[in-house]
Amino acid sequence: MANIHLVGGEKGGVGKSLVARLLAQYMIDRSLPFLGFDSDRSHGALLRFYAGYASPVVIDNYESLDAIVEAATEHPERRILVDLAAQTQQPLIRWMEESQLLEVADELGLNIRYWHVMDNGRDSVDLLKRLLDRYEGRLRTVLVLNQLRGEEFTILDSSGEKERALSLGAQLITIKRLNEAAMNKIDAHSASFWAAKSGDKDLSGLGLLERQRVKGWLQNTYAEIERLGV
Repeated sequence: MANIHLVGGEKGGVGKSLVARLLAQYMIDRSLPFLGFDSDRSHGALLRFYAGYASPVVIDNYESLDAIVEAATEHPERRILVDLAAQTQQPLIRWMEESQLLEVADELGLNIRYWHVMDNGRDSVDLLKRLLDRYEGRLRTVLVLNQLRGEEFTILDSSGEKERALSLGAQLITIKRLNEAAMNKIDAHSASFWAAKSGDKDLSGLGLLERQRVKGWLQNTYAEIERLGV
C-alpha cells in the first residue's frame, strides 16, 4: 500500500507546517523514503526547510493534485507528505469527491491519512466537527493536539468531538511544548530539525542546552509518531 499523509486543519497558525516538518524529519531519521508536496505559495515550510525532498502543489488545480496520487502509485514504497496551507480544505474536498478518491483508494492501493492539527481554541473544534460530519469514519484521521499553540484543550475535552472522533477510528497524538525562544531561533536560521539537534551553532543559532532540549522534544514527538505506524 502507498501511504499519503495530508497535514491540514484549515485554520491558520495552528502548526500544520510544524507537523509536516516533524514528519519529514522523522522519515529522514528513520530512513523512510518520502516525497513532500507543499501547497503554500508564499512561504511553504517544506520547500524552505526540506527543499531536497519537496515540490510545490497548486491546491486548486486538479492536474497538480493528481500528481500526488500518481507519485504514490508509481513508487508505493515512498511515503507522500502533503503540507496543506490554511483555507485549502474546500478545494481539496472538491478534488477528492469529484475524483471519488476515497472510494477507489483500496483499488489503487492507497492508504490516505488526514492529520487534523489543532490549537486549543474553539475554531479548531468546530473544524473538527465539520470534518467528522462530512466523512465520519471514511477518512482515516489523526487528531494532533499542538501544545505549542496552547497546553490546555478544555474546549475540545468538553465538546464531545474528541470522543466522537476516537469512536470513529481516529488516532490522537500530542505535540509537547518546546521553549519558544528555541523554536524562534530554528526558524530565524531556516534550520531543519536535523540542523537544530546537531552540534553546529552556526546552522541553528542554538546553544548547547537549547540543542539538548530540542533533542528531548524530538524524541518525545517521535515516540508519539511511532505509535501510529507511519
